[in-house]
Amino acid sequence: MPIATVNPTTGTTLLTFDELDADGIELALAEAARTAASYRLTTFAERSELLLRAADLLEAEAEDIASTMTVEMGKPLAAARAEALKCVKAMRWYADRAESLLADERPADADVADAGAAAVRVSYRPIGVVLAVMPWNFPLWQVVRFAAPALMAGNVGLLKHSSNVPQTALYLGDLFERAGFPRGCFQTLLIGSAAVEAVLRDPRVAAATLTGSEPAGRAVASVAGDEVKKTVLELGGSDPYIVMPSADVARAARTAVTARVQNNGQSCIAAKRFIVHTDVYDEFARLFTEGMAALTVGDPMLASTDVGPLATEAGRADVEELVEDAVRQGAAVLCGGRRPPALPDGWFYEPTVLADVTPAMRIDLEETFGPVATLYRVGSLDEAVERANHTPFGLSSNVWTRDEAELERFARDLEAGGVFVNGMTASHPALPFGGVKRSGYGRELSGHGIREFCNITTVWRAADPH
Repeated sequence: MPIATVNPTTGTTLLTFDELDADGIELALAEAARTAASYRLTTFAERSELLLRAADLLEAEAEDIASTMTVEMGKPLAAARAEALKCVKAMRWYADRAESLLADERPADADVADAGAAAVRVSYRPIGVVLAVMPWNFPLWQVVRFAAPALMAGNVGLLKHSSNVPQTALYLGDLFERAGFPRGCFQTLLIGSAAVEAVLRDPRVAAATLTGSEPAGRAVASVAGDEVKKTVLELGGSDPYIVMPSADVARAARTAVTARVQNNGQSCIAAKRFIVHTDVYDEFARLFTEGMAALTVGDPMLASTDVGPLATEAGRADVEELVEDAVRQGAAVLCGGRRPPALPDGWFYEPTVLADVTPAMRIDLEETFGPVATLYRVGSLDEAVERANHTPFGLSSNVWTRDEAELERFARDLEAGGVFVNGMTASHPALPFGGVKRSGYGRELSGHGIREFCNITTVWRAADPH
């Protein structure tokens, strides 16, 4: 895949970029290693000042970088602006809290004495150079939610971004440098996927984090495992959205529309499988389908647009194949199911609702990365849980119920990294984010996320025998 900005609204290639050669990669690695050796010794106050400066710059430039994101990958401009401001919030959150999140831990005196020590502390030390392999769908947020905690922990970062968002990638490297971070603290590497293995195997790289597809995660995890290096993986998702009879069905249906088409349907944590109890199925299906059909598809630069184009032509083709396979095998198309006839130039696809989905259809188990929802009718809570867990993924989940016993059952039994009740899944700096099964491992954000790339060090001092 060439490194290029291709506007998905028109299909036009706007800019192309040369890939970094072997000499350029070596220079970046050497600079990262040199900087890591000194940056690890900075204080939290020093790091906080730098990160707050970066947040101020990003806030001032939010409109410009939002336009760049929209041009590069097609999300509605309002959503791109909100993404930039969410990054500002995360930077400030970590700038204010990293020191307390990484404070030394001291075991209880009785435990220390039993261990034969006069004193013990557990310290969180930076691990060094971390490679971040990031996707195009949230091209700013995915990176910042790694970069903010990593930099506050005293690590340095190397960014291999998706090849279709090079301008956003270059902006991020430039942002941290303009904020005053030492050269080499955070560098963007314009490289293709084929170059990732050599970078990850380099002994100067201590760890890696990846957000992306399952094949990409497998590749990075395999190399990192061979090198015995730490990884955090956030991969695909096919999140269930369960609606029980006690739910506010009208509100659940309204929220379901947003939960499915956020970011043009291209979100790992978007609700994708709508599992509805038979007692309220017909009402929910009607309201949800009406809401999906009413969305405006068009130019993402226009305020009137709800759903823009898919980011790549290949991505739209994948969605089309899944829908066509389902329809051939008997799925009912309640709305959508095609390219919008009035938008022939870009990579658009209509918001779509499919019913009567069966396990024989690919869409039942494969992740649909576009504005396509599948509806399932269930007769009980047990059946809802079984249907929700009938997937190789386990990123997050959504549950609509006002029954406390049901809530506790879903929280206990859903195989996912999150259970969001009477609302849609969202990421927030204060909340750990990640999944189970083939959605990956490890956590981003919150205190859990910042500690992922730390050397958790036990410092033990013997008791004086005299």
